[in-house]
Amino acid sequence: MSPKVSDHILERLRAWDVEYVFGYPGDGINGLLSAWGRAENHPVFVQARHEEMAAFEAVGYAKFSGRTGVCAATSGPGAIHLLNGLYDAKLDHVPVVAVVGQTDRSAMGGSYQQEVDLLSLFKDVAAEYCQMVTVPEQLPNVVDRAMRTAAARRTPTAVIVPADVQELDYSPPQHAFKMVPSSLGTPHWTVVPEEDEVRRAADVLNSGRKVAMLVGQGARHARRQVQETAERLGAGVAKALLGKDALPDVLPYVTGSIGLLGTRPSYELMRDCDTLLTVGSSFPYTQFLPEFGQARGVQIDLDPFMVGLRYPYEVNLVGDAACTLDALLPLLIRKEDRSWQRTVCDNTERWWEVMERRAEVEAFPINPEYAIHALDHLLPDDAMVAADSGSAANWYARHLRFRGGMRGSLSGTLATMGSGVPYAIGAKFAHPARPAIAIVGDGAMQMNGLAELITVAKYWRQWEDPRLVVAVLNNRDLNQVTWEMRAMQGAPSFRPSQELPDVDYAGFARRTLGLAAERAVDRGDVSDGWRHALAADRPFVLELRTDPAVPPIPPHASWEQIQAAAESGLRGDEDRAAVVRQGFRAKVQELLPSFGGRHVHR
Repeated sequence: MSPKVSDHILERLRAWDVEYVFGYPGDGINGLLSAWGRAENHPVFVQARHEEMAAFEAVGYAKFSGRTGVCAATSGPGAIHLLNGLYDAKLDHVPVVAVVGQTDRSAMGGSYQQEVDLLSLFKDVAAEYCQMVTVPEQLPNVVDRAMRTAAARRTPTAVIVPADVQELDYSPPQHAFKMVPSSLGTPHWTVVPEEDEVRRAADVLNSGRKVAMLVGQGARHARRQVQETAERLGAGVAKALLGKDALPDVLPYVTGSIGLLGTRPSYELMRDCDTLLTVGSSFPYTQFLPEFGQARGVQIDLDPFMVGLRYPYEVNLVGDAACTLDALLPLLIRKEDRSWQRTVCDNTERWWEVMERRAEVEAFPINPEYAIHALDHLLPDDAMVAADSGSAANWYARHLRFRGGMRGSLSGTLATMGSGVPYAIGAKFAHPARPAIAIVGDGAMQMNGLAELITVAKYWRQWEDPRLVVAVLNNRDLNQVTWEMRAMQGAPSFRPSQELPDVDYAGFARRTLGLAAERAVDRGDVSDGWRHALAADRPFVLELRTDPAVPPIPPHASWEQIQAAAESGLRGDEDRAAVVRQGFRAKVQELLPSFGGRHVHR
């Protein structure tokens, strides 16, 4: 039998060393599914529960592997479902290729069943490259350019293949007019700024007395250079949340995350510095950077489109983070006065003491900060951690200290709910010999996580290390939004929108899916629960019954904002459990020393 277009697409993906395609079947890709059967499932088709989850799994795979993720879906609703995961990839600069079916060419324009204008649908999310294959001779060029563009631009791309085209006999492009041949491979290149620009940057950095560094995911491969730069400049280093694993938290001058989910020493670092060096980050919150006119600034980024953004930098260097810092380091003068860096280190040390105290605050039934803080010293050095959006992301950002080869990520810029569990699944396919942990709230778990536990149950026996821990912070509340209403609007929680039904997450995992599971209902269960989860011989769901009255308040919050949040939280909750209602004010008062100005070190 002559190879079909669908056969050639899979053959070309194999030639690009694609190992997995995360997807969900449908008649719009029946031709591709038949080709998968003929190819003996190579690359491996990983069946998610929903196309959005397939896209998230491709993003998670790409984030944790450094390779391009690939997802597949049918036409119409399947293609639409991919969008949220693909936008997550776009906003976090992650390479993902979507292969999508379409109705037969003969039906296009006829308002046919499941006919959607996919070129228009994907026009924004796959703006760098989105093409529909209408004749076999467009291949392999379309597949090659989709793969190459995704990797080179760090963005999602889309290949749309009508169902009838999938079934055509494949014929390659000829050496002829209006034929476009193609070749494999993404070339490797190094971008380094011009020498004069590097010297200008060095002059700015050498003139500073109190240097702050902000690093993001673009600095992950430049760990040695970032560390040497910080030590030479006597700088403190804050990390954007997507760069949480760019530098170890055990370095004394690393202040942790920055921003709404950040730490107090990161806030103080930016508040008090006179010079800012940003490396590989597009951190969006200007209000957490130095005041305009306070600090001279230098930015390093590989993407010229992203430089000069967020802050009025004096020098913008377009280049690879590692190579640019290698060019910059010989020009930097070691600062002999270390008083600034000692202050940063002291502030950071006190912050971790505050985190310890906050985790020890009594709560009913479990303080969510303690639930995650207890994991900190138990994390394996090769752990891969995914956090979902919501208050769970606060505790991930503030309480886990990364060291060694630990990796971590979350939906950074889109901040979409429901990505935590599929991210962890993608991470396990990227590194099946490493343990993965997903930290999710009960809202995200109900939205997507419960269904994706079925995917975990389907595939876990294929992983060399079977450990995938899903930690569910079950407080029966959409907690982040609840606290945003209190802190920003001064309004009590609108309970019809915020309260969640109680679900037996551990029971579902254990009884229905055959996974390991435990429920932690008080503080004494937490550490043992984590130990059991990390020692299990199969995936593990750890359900933690946490207190919704522990506030994820930003590190810069004022005394007035905190008190307003506390007071609004007390209004409108007359029929809450008495122990929660009575203890609410006391808990907020006990947490106050970790926030705001003169109260920070009480």
